[in-house]
Amino acid sequence: MTAETPSAAGNSASFDLLHETVRRWLWRQGWGELRDIQERSIPCLLKGNRDLIIAAGTASGKTEAAFLPIVSRLAENERKPGGGFESLYISPLRALINDQFSRIETLCEDLDIPVIKWHGDVAASIKNRARKRPEGILLTTPESLEAMLVRHGNDAPRLFGNLSTIVIDEMHAFMNTERGRQLQSLMNRIEIAAGHTVTRVGLSATLADMKIAAAFLRPLNPDTVDILDTTSGTQPVKLQLRGIIDSRPPRKNSKTEAGEAPENVARAAITRHLFETLRGHRSLIFANSRQNVELFATTLNERCQALGVPEEFFAHHGNLSREHREEAERRLKEEHRPGSIVATTTLELGIDVGHIDSVAQIGPGHTVSGMRQRLGRSGRRAGQSSVMRIYTTEMPIDEQIHPIDALRPRTIQTIAMVSLMLRRWNEPPQTGQLHLSTLVQQILALIAQHGGLTAKQGWQRLVESRVFPEIDRALYTAVLRRMGDPEVRLIEQAPDGTLLPGEEGERLISHRSFYAVFMTPEEFKVVTDRGRTLGAVPVENPILPEQVIIFAGRRWRVLEIDTSRREILVTPAQGGTPPTFGGDGLPPAEGVVAEMHRVYNNITIPKFLDETAITLLTEARETFDALGLRHNSLCHHGDQFLLFPWAGDRAQLALILALTAHEVSATSDGIAITVPAEDEDVLLKALKKLAAAPAPDPVALARLVPDMKRAKYDQYLGNDLLARCYASDRIDASRIPALAADLLQRWP
Repeated sequence: MTAETPSAAGNSASFDLLHETVRRWLWRQGWGELRDIQERSIPCLLKGNRDLIIAAGTASGKTEAAFLPIVSRLAENERKPGGGFESLYISPLRALINDQFSRIETLCEDLDIPVIKWHGDVAASIKNRARKRPEGILLTTPESLEAMLVRHGNDAPRLFGNLSTIVIDEMHAFMNTERGRQLQSLMNRIEIAAGHTVTRVGLSATLADMKIAAAFLRPLNPDTVDILDTTSGTQPVKLQLRGIIDSRPPRKNSKTEAGEAPENVARAAITRHLFETLRGHRSLIFANSRQNVELFATTLNERCQALGVPEEFFAHHGNLSREHREEAERRLKEEHRPGSIVATTTLELGIDVGHIDSVAQIGPGHTVSGMRQRLGRSGRRAGQSSVMRIYTTEMPIDEQIHPIDALRPRTIQTIAMVSLMLRRWNEPPQTGQLHLSTLVQQILALIAQHGGLTAKQGWQRLVESRVFPEIDRALYTAVLRRMGDPEVRLIEQAPDGTLLPGEEGERLISHRSFYAVFMTPEEFKVVTDRGRTLGAVPVENPILPEQVIIFAGRRWRVLEIDTSRREILVTPAQGGTPPTFGGDGLPPAEGVVAEMHRVYNNITIPKFLDETAITLLTEARETFDALGLRHNSLCHHGDQFLLFPWAGDRAQLALILALTAHEVSATSDGIAITVPAEDEDVLLKALKKLAAAPAPDPVALARLVPDMKRAKYDQYLGNDLLARCYASDRIDASRIPALAADLLQRWP
C-alpha cells in the first residue's frame, strides 16, 4: 500500500521533481514551502549536466538548494555500494563540515546513502573504512583531499570513478587565495582520475563578480556555468555605529590597524555597553583580532563574576582548541539559555550556533563581504530583523593630535564599509596573480600522487587546464629549472625525462604540513594544570615562566614551558595580557578607499550613526576642509608632507615604490603617504616624471622591497621569480601616471 506524499510546497513544480523519500523528509521537517533559490536550483541540478553557482544571502537555504536535488539524483540512480564516492562536499573549515554533516546525514538517513566526514579530526579507522568501501557523500577540506590523493594516488580512480558532483561551500573564501588555486587543481585532478566531467556547484553569499566566479569554478569553460542569484528573503536590517572617544596612547606610527586592540578607556566603554546590552540575550561579538577576543571575553566574564551572575561570554578563535570552540558552539545552541561568543572570522561563515538576536562588531572589520556575512548571522527567523552594532574608537582632538588621526579614519572607514554593504557591494576578486608558491607545491603533489611526472604532463594539468592561466611556457620552464637547481633540490630528472622528488622535495612531501598551501607557524600547546588543552600560541611569542597571560577568555599564570613537548603549562591567575598572534590587520580595498573619499566630500549624515559618531564624522569633515583636502591632495605637518592619493593598498604601494626609485623617502601612513618636507623639490620632479612616462615595470618596483617572501614556498623561488610573483600580487603600477598627474593637479 502506498500513501500519498503530502506537498510541502503547495503547487511547487520543483518539489514534485524530488525523490519521494526526499519529499517525505521535507514534510516531516514542517516545510511549508521551498525558498526561491531552492525552487530554481532543483530542476537545474536534477539534470546534472551543467555547473551551477548558487549565490544567495546568508541563511537562504543554499545547502539544501544543492543537496535536495543531488540526493534525489543519487536515490533515483542505480547505486553501486562501495563503487566510489558519489558526491563531494568541500568546505574551507572543519567546523563547517561538522555542522553540515548532521544536516546532510539526516536528509540521507532514509535513503541508505552514507555520509562521511574526512578531515584531520576524524579517526583514522573511519577514514580507512571509507577508503576501502567508498560510497555516498564525502565531506572534506582541500588539505585532506590533497592528503588523500598524495598518499593514495593509485586508488584515486577507484575512489572517484563514480563521482557525479562536487559542491564548494563558501566559494568566495577560496577565490583569490593559495587555497583556491589548490582547490582548482584538486578538482581537475579528480576529474582526470574519475575519467569523466563532474558537475561542479559553488555556494556563496558574497560574490562580487559572477564572471570571475564562473571562471574560478570551471576555468576552461566559464560560459557553461549557470548562475542562480537571488536577493529574495532578505531580512530587514537594524544598524547602529557607536562612536567612542579613547584616551591618548603614544603614537608609535600613524597607520590605523583595523584589528588593533583599543586602549583601556575605549575598551571599558565598549565592554560596559556590550554587557548592558547583550547580557541575557544571544549574540555574536566580532572583535577582529585574537588579542581583542581574549581581552573582551575576559573583561566581560569578570563583570559577570563581580555581579555574581552566570558567565555568558565565550572566546572563539583559530588558536583555541577544537574542544574549546565546540563547547562554545554547543552552549549557544542551547536556545533556552542566553549567551554570547566573542570571535574572530571563525564564526563569519555558516557554522550553526542556533538563533542569534544580534551581532556586534568592534572596529571597521577587514572586508565589506565579511561584514555582510556577520550581519547575516542574526535575524534568521521570519519577521525578525538582522541587528548589528558597530563600535569605533578615536582619540580626543587636542594640540597633540596628528592630522591623520584628526581625520577620524576608523570612523570614516566604518561608515564607508557600511554604506557599501547596504548597496550590496563586495570586494571584487583580484586577478592576474601568479601564485608561484602554490604552483611549486602542486608540481610536487602531482609527482607524489603519480610516482613521477613529465614536464609536459605538469603543463597540461596545471597550465593548459587554466588552474594557473597567467603562467606561460617560459615562466613554467623557469620554475622547473629553479626547483631542480642544485641549491634547491626540490626535483630531479630521471634519464627518461620523468620528474622525481629531489632531496628537499622528499623532505617536504613527507612532512605533515605539506598538504596545506598556506603557512602554518610552529606553535606551543597551552595546557592547564588540570590537564585540559586550551589551544596553541605561536612559538615566536615571548612567553616566560611566571608570566600572566590571557587565553580562552581567562587569565593564567605560566607554570612551566616544556620545549621538548612544545607545551606551556598554566594555572588560573589574575592580571595578564593576551599573547601576540600577528597577521590581523588588513588594509581596505580600492573601493573602500574611494568610498571614504566620497564620505569626506559629502555633507549628508548617515542615519545609522549615534551622537558621538555624528560628532566624529563632523570633526573628520572639518579637518578635511581645514587641511585643504577638498581641493588639494597634500598638506604640511611639521617637517613632513602628507600626500593623499586616495588609492587602495596595491596602487598606493606601487606609488611609494615608484617615488622611492626616484630617491624620494616615501612611507605609508594609512590613507596618506608621508614624505620629508626637505624632499619637496625631489618629490615634484619625481611626480612630473611619473605623470609623463608610461607606467613603470611592477617587477622592477618589487625588487625594491627588502623582503618579498609572502607565501609558504617563496623561499625556494629565488629573487627573479619572487619579484615577478610579488609584483603580480601586491603592486598595481598601472595607475601610477594618473595618480601622479592628479597629485600635481591638486598641488596647493
